[in-house]
Amino acid sequence: MSLSLQDEDGQPKPIRRLIILAILLAALIGSLVAGTVTSDTTRFTPDLALDLEGGTQIILTPVTTDGSEVSNQDIREAINIIRQRVDATGVAEAEITAQGGSNIIVSLPGQPSQETLDLVRTSAVLRMRPSLTILDPAPLNAADVVGALGPEATDLDPATMTPEDVDSAVRQLADINGDGQLATEPGQAPTSPSDQAWITEQLLYDAYTLDCTVPDTRPAAETDNPNYGVVACSLEDQTKHVLGPAELDGSNLTTASSSPAMNQQGIPTGGWAVNMSFDSEGAAIFADVTGRLAGLEYPQNAFATVLDGNVISFATVSYTITGGEAQISGSFDADQAASLANQLKFGSLPLQFEVQSEEQISATLGSEQLTSGLIAGLAGLLLIVVYMIWQYHALGAIAVGSILLSTGMSYLIISLLSWTMGYRLSMAGVLGIIISIGVTADSSIVYFERIRDEIRDGRKIPAAVQHGWDRAKRTIIISDVVNLVAAVILYFLTVGSVRGFAFTLGVTTLLDLFVVTMFTYPLMTVIAKTTYFGRGKRGSGMDPIKLESKPRYRGRSLPSSAQAKPKKKRRSMVTSDGVEIHDYELPDARFTDAGASGFQTDDSSLEPGESLAKKRARQRREARKAQQAQGEDA
Repeated sequence: MSLSLQDEDGQPKPIRRLIILAILLAALIGSLVAGTVTSDTTRFTPDLALDLEGGTQIILTPVTTDGSEVSNQDIREAINIIRQRVDATGVAEAEITAQGGSNIIVSLPGQPSQETLDLVRTSAVLRMRPSLTILDPAPLNAADVVGALGPEATDLDPATMTPEDVDSAVRQLADINGDGQLATEPGQAPTSPSDQAWITEQLLYDAYTLDCTVPDTRPAAETDNPNYGVVACSLEDQTKHVLGPAELDGSNLTTASSSPAMNQQGIPTGGWAVNMSFDSEGAAIFADVTGRLAGLEYPQNAFATVLDGNVISFATVSYTITGGEAQISGSFDADQAASLANQLKFGSLPLQFEVQSEEQISATLGSEQLTSGLIAGLAGLLLIVVYMIWQYHALGAIAVGSILLSTGMSYLIISLLSWTMGYRLSMAGVLGIIISIGVTADSSIVYFERIRDEIRDGRKIPAAVQHGWDRAKRTIIISDVVNLVAAVILYFLTVGSVRGFAFTLGVTTLLDLFVVTMFTYPLMTVIAKTTYFGRGKRGSGMDPIKLESKPRYRGRSLPSSAQAKPKKKRRSMVTSDGVEIHDYELPDARFTDAGASGFQTDDSSLEPGESLAKKRARQRREARKAQQAQGEDA
């Protein structure tokens, strides 16, 4: 059974539309009430943007992973990718700009979550590295290093060793050739990225001293050089991994998404995973890497997915993986998988970031400007109310109700979006809501004027309401579509507060179409059946007498006064010889009737008792006879 808004005759079902509207409005309010009850904050108040509330400002200094100079192109690319990441988290009205060509300033409204802050700070440089060996997460202590040195540590006592003594002993242990220097280059040329020759003396020292039980605070240059082996900690189990050079990076990724994790049989494992797709080059490299690793022993038959110096996935390979599809699985929940997918999806930045400062900033406009804007909007609303009541009388109350409903739903929807999507209301967004007042008023005016036109044409008021809607809805739809197109163009071509204005304008424009279709028109159909409005009582706004049901002006037709006058007959007379004399030849009886009182003439050619009209008739008869005579002679 389908739900129709029209009956079998195609006539509207106004009550059904109003019921649907009430249900949707109740659902909207109910969702906000539920959100308020289940959280510590009210959901009926939208979050405010930087210009009205302030927020957190982070200043980042980009550093290239290969030590090269940071170019302006790198800065622009970094800003674009950071903006995409922030937008993907649902944080609206963020401001991301370059400062002096060397720093990036990220301003986030309100109190951003730790996940959002981490998303801004990290560069999401994805590296896939082969595993060389695995160590315990803790660094070597005094007893461990003395035991590893064996006979070479005869003069070392673990109980009395200072941290400096331990570090010196670790260096001695890592200095394989005993030359007193920690080599950074392999002692012999590696045959593949999985070759143990990549474990240099410096890398061995890093592995002995790195503590994976605490967060890794090493600079980017030490954790993400793609051309050398690295030591990285696992985020899952704090395992310490010694890894070879990178064989694949995030630039080969085409897309990334999160989904429930599946095993090879397609059965859900209960966790979440990040699915990655590589381009053609990446797919070929990935197939070669997995083909080589499949023939090695554990742990060298595994590769680690390293993100910003941390191992986020460690997988063993038992067969060659072709097709360019890969999956990162682990102890992810839905939010963590989605966050990682967002980091990877928007590309690998060519930079690492060092946080120079992170501080709270105050609002650029503040509550005073917001209050002034709301007062201006309220003043405009009052003026519209006064005009509507003055121009449309009782119909003005319908228009005011439509405006209040549209504005109220706009506020509720923005509050809902602020809760569910992270949307933040800026001063430009407030302006968009204020403009919606005029948009809704304009739709009501168009509809009311069409109804009045139908009444002037002599239709009964219920029929005028229906025919007026048929004529008005096309104009209303076209007008709102133009506004919607403008809002969409602004949204996609701008950033910051202008985008916030475009978003609010688009929402309010759609709401105007909804309100005029589901409230204004059905309500007019209902009240047109009442005695007061249906008979056009005085003050209803549809009084046929006040509207001049028979107006003096009917478009292109003649005025009614001209139509009522009978056509003036032209006078004419026919003489005895068949000559017709018109009224323009009888201008005045004083000149045409020799017997009339006041007859005047100076024409000596007149025969006795002959009038001017008779003279003209005589002259025409004479001219006709002369022509006939000439014709007979010929």
